[in-house]
Amino acid sequence: MIKSWTRVVKRSASQLSATQFKRIIGASSIQSNSSYSTDSLEQQYKDKLLDKAREQGFNSIEELKNSLKEEIEKKKLELNRIDPLKELEDYEQRTKMSSNIAKSRGPIDPSMPKQPFKTLDSFLDVEKVKNLSKQECEFLWRARWANKDNVLNAVVPIDIWEKISALAKENPFFVIPLPRERAVEETAAESAEKQEPAMEMHYIQWQFVGPKTVHCIMTTLAEYKLHKEFARPHTTLQFHLDLAKEKNIVLMNGQVESDSNVSLPESQLLLLNVQRFYGAMGQDSGFAQKRVQLLKDFTNGSPNFNVDLLVALSQVME
Repeated sequence: MIKSWTRVVKRSASQLSATQFKRIIGASSIQSNSSYSTDSLEQQYKDKLLDKAREQGFNSIEELKNSLKEEIEKKKLELNRIDPLKELEDYEQRTKMSSNIAKSRGPIDPSMPKQPFKTLDSFLDVEKVKNLSKQECEFLWRARWANKDNVLNAVVPIDIWEKISALAKENPFFVIPLPRERAVEETAAESAEKQEPAMEMHYIQWQFVGPKTVHCIMTTLAEYKLHKEFARPHTTLQFHLDLAKEKNIVLMNGQVESDSNVSLPESQLLLLNVQRFYGAMGQDSGFAQKRVQLLKDFTNGSPNFNVDLLVALSQVME
């Protein structure tokens, strides 16, 4: 059977006409030319890509591809960005925190000329103070604010300040929750249910106003949303770096506005959380790392920003 099958194949081949043979050869030739043409086009495409890569400062097509990958990743991040303030608004609605809790004080008049910011020389004779010991400087600074109403003051060690300022430069805006009583009366049914704690959100803004002066401004989020950059702060903190090199300390003073609905102890609690979220306590513990990460998530508009976690971390004392 095998020999018979072989003879049939040979006979079939010998019976091919010249025209059929030429057709087969021609098809084969076309396929070969087609293959050659494709390779040529591919090479031309690569040459153009390489030219494009070199135009943009890359040495190879791979470098161009890697750059495009980075661009695509950036686009993805932009598309996935959230508005943290919208997340906070949803939280306030969910917890029945309404904007009427905050006493509206009206916006800052934009036509009013800006007053020059105060430096440490506005409160102390810096040149004379530099001749004192570190302990004497601290005592003099605290005495400067003794028996004054609605003021805060502190002496910040330079290593703590460097941690705070580094994060403040990268993350100049943030929000800090402040415990508040609910704005609406609860029904008996609502009282029976376990409810989330009522929190009023406060908008934190850092301003590096001078080479040796930094401001931290606190405004209720409700007021900030209402008046934006013209919202009146209820607390303004001033950090003075004049003695940072000589004494390794940064002097801070702050003022709580008397016509706001924020008390001095409440501002002190906000200041405590500003320090904690801006890394003053270090980043060794799990809670400290979560606070700093949440701060960065807020700045980046990351989908990982979580208001419930913000509230929880503001109340944990670790």
